[in-house]
Amino acid sequence: MSSRPKTYLTTEEYLAIERQAEYKSEYFAGEVFAMVGASRKHNLIATNIVIALGQQLKKKPCELYTSDMRVRVPATGLYTYPDVVIACGEPEFEDEHVDTLLNPTLIVEILSTSTASYDRIKKFSYYRTVESLSEYLLVAQDEYKLEQYVKQGDGRWLLSDIRSREAIVELSSIQCRLALDDVYDKVALP
Repeated sequence: MSSRPKTYLTTEEYLAIERQAEYKSEYFAGEVFAMVGASRKHNLIATNIVIALGQQLKKKPCELYTSDMRVRVPATGLYTYPDVVIACGEPEFEDEHVDTLLNPTLIVEILSTSTASYDRIKKFSYYRTVESLSEYLLVAQDEYKLEQYVKQGDGRWLLSDIRSREAIVELSSIQCRLALDDVYDKVALP
């Protein structure tokens, strides 16, 4: 067994590389996949969702995490970084590093042109294998649109397609409400 020597970077080298980086990486089936950097709209929407849900989750038995919390899908081996993830009850982590969540209750992905198809189809097929997952939200960046998938008692998923800025979405899995007007606050849309 050979081991590769680790490469150590100085602070200056690290900062030079990091300031050029545009992505995080996901892991699946032995491969690492670069993630695209987030746009201004993406960041505004994510922040708005965190603010809106974070306020409602105070004193509730749920924890909200931003895109730096990795989630593992045990059935497929996928390691990914949802834009927003909420775990209710006692959060479960892969190991003592407490940086890989195993039991998400609700996952939010903000769609971009490059990820929309993957988030809707392939990634959702992986997420559906997570026993604890009860809701999945897909949020558009270019129009007032939220796709809400809710797990039913028989294991099927019910889709609601919400397109009105005045709409309020009931998130039963976390006992919260999400107003699209709040989601898109300060986001310039055509």
